[in-house]
Amino acid sequence: MTIEHASELEGLRRAGALVASVLSSMRDSAVAGVRSRDLDAFGAELMRKAGARSAPQLTYGFPGATCISLNRVVAHGIPDDAILRDGDLVNIDVSAELDGYFADTGASFTVGTPSPGQQRLLDATHEARDAAIAQLRAGERINGIGRTIESTASRRGLRVIRNLGSHGVGRALHEAPGHIPGHYEPRDTRRLHEGMVITVEPFLATHCNRADEADDGWSLFCRRGFAAQFEHTVVVTSAEPIVVT
Repeated sequence: MTIEHASELEGLRRAGALVASVLSSMRDSAVAGVRSRDLDAFGAELMRKAGARSAPQLTYGFPGATCISLNRVVAHGIPDDAILRDGDLVNIDVSAELDGYFADTGASFTVGTPSPGQQRLLDATHEARDAAIAQLRAGERINGIGRTIESTASRRGLRVIRNLGSHGVGRALHEAPGHIPGHYEPRDTRRLHEGMVITVEPFLATHCNRADEADDGWSLFCRRGFAAQFEHTVVVTSAEPIVVT
């Protein structure tokens, strides 16, 4: 989506505020003893009360209102009867449609106190997201996002999951400019433009650089080690980018 009118930005801000609020509430409720299915139902009810619809359900028929990924699962985890336990590494990804606008956000965290290794992974992934957002400017190459993420990962002794990345969003869950790699791709000559709406979502890992698909047809997981993701929906401008989530 490209923002052309103030009303469009306002609509996107409302959708962004909603998914951010749902994510925050779900994270607060993600304590030891809670089933991921019940956590997802809580998020679904918050969306329903706000008049919003789950974007993955609406777009792909995903078997959950949100994606809840545990431990070795990196993304697209299906909410089920798994019980959260202290030390679990959790990712919650919330995307929704509200009044015709789609926004997408996500965050990784641990249940209870993180181990030093988990904290290092979480800190680095959060840093990579914010650093990539900070350098967004209309006219710059899209591959600057991957360059910044990959540079942060390398400096922190971590890897980028190369088959996952950011994407366009706004009037649909996934739209132009399409997939945006989380690593530097020198052949990618696409440029950011004024009003472009995208997600910025690095996936950093301790030992893997590719996520494999599980037998359920949805979940993506690391065969070795663990991964984390943080995500915002952002509007590109010629000045500071606008974070709507």
